[in-house]
Amino acid sequence: MTVSPTTEIIERCRALFDDLQFTAAREWKAAAPGRKVVGYMPIYVPREIIHAAGMLPLGVLGGGDQLEVIHGDAYYQSYICRIPRSTIELGVTGRLDFVDGMLFPSICDVIRNLSGMWKLMFPEVYSHYFDVPQNYRDDIGGNYYINELKLFRDDLERLAGRKITDDDLRASIDAYNENRRLVREVYAYRSDQPWKAPATEIYLLMRAGMVLPVEEHTQLLRDYLGAVETEDRPIRDNCRVVLIGMFCEQPPFNLIKSLELAGCYVVDDDLLLVTRWLIGDVPLEGDPIENLAKAFLHHSEDTSAKYEPDAAEKGKYLVRTVKRTGAEGVIFAAPSFCDPALLDRPMLQHVLKDADIPYIAFKYAENSGQMQPIREQAGTFADSIKLWSES
Repeated sequence: MTVSPTTEIIERCRALFDDLQFTAAREWKAAAPGRKVVGYMPIYVPREIIHAAGMLPLGVLGGGDQLEVIHGDAYYQSYICRIPRSTIELGVTGRLDFVDGMLFPSICDVIRNLSGMWKLMFPEVYSHYFDVPQNYRDDIGGNYYINELKLFRDDLERLAGRKITDDDLRASIDAYNENRRLVREVYAYRSDQPWKAPATEIYLLMRAGMVLPVEEHTQLLRDYLGAVETEDRPIRDNCRVVLIGMFCEQPPFNLIKSLELAGCYVVDDDLLLVTRWLIGDVPLEGDPIENLAKAFLHHSEDTSAKYEPDAAEKGKYLVRTVKRTGAEGVIFAAPSFCDPALLDRPMLQHVLKDADIPYIAFKYAENSGQMQPIREQAGTFADSIKLWSES
């Protein structure tokens, strides 16, 4: 039986997704002397600087539902999300023994604490809590963030044993600009024709970008867009939804599949935001560090894990997303005990209610096994949207 090009691409992405030994990253490191790998937790880190240092940025997104957490439970209390425990499990079981550095972005207190835990457990590994500004004035938050980026570049220079020049940074920014353009194109394609680019495929495609060099992932995105255009896939009577709240601890793959089986086309989401955090090209002219800082301050995605200085704007981005994608409803799916997502949800729901946009909400953990209740809830939601829209 002939396998379609799309199937080949997605099967490769699924193999990368299932591989908790990070074989692709290990092979990249072993392919040339002196190569280094820097892991990062979800949300956003400036991968351009890691790439400019000649290193591989590696997304470390927890253990999912494939990893039994035994040692990790000894380090954290039970009333927090699962991702720090499964990340510790990845570390103590040697699955990350090839990683030369770990970055812990400013998501929440749990990830901040995990950065300190990592320093204690793996003192030989470069570990850095990557903080970001909560003031978006160029002369205040901008100066602070520029200094943070420069300190980060200095750290990576010591780790790499060489200077990171401005030209190195510009070349890396250019590579990631191209990658983000392709990511936006894939998301736009799914929004336009979700029956041809299902959420399960797009998720696996983006997960591949967490472990592959950016140039390789860019080519993979380009290949997927070319392959899926030739696929003949049926249009189903599904409702169009925006999926929100999954920006940190990743959902089980079967959860995304269950939403599709329940009759939902996911036309936008906040999964793996690092792939599209910066919403436009970062300029190549001028100081590359300043350009990265200004892109973060003024041209970045809105999310519950990012400070919103204008209270009147809180949640408006979600309404704009619904309108831009032609979505008919919103599904809030947050990890249990996720403070940023769960604290923001009532405010976001209030904005949706004022805009007369239907929504539902549920919680999950990365190792959730029982999908039937979620499928039933999502299916009921999809049916109600169809009934109300027809009436």
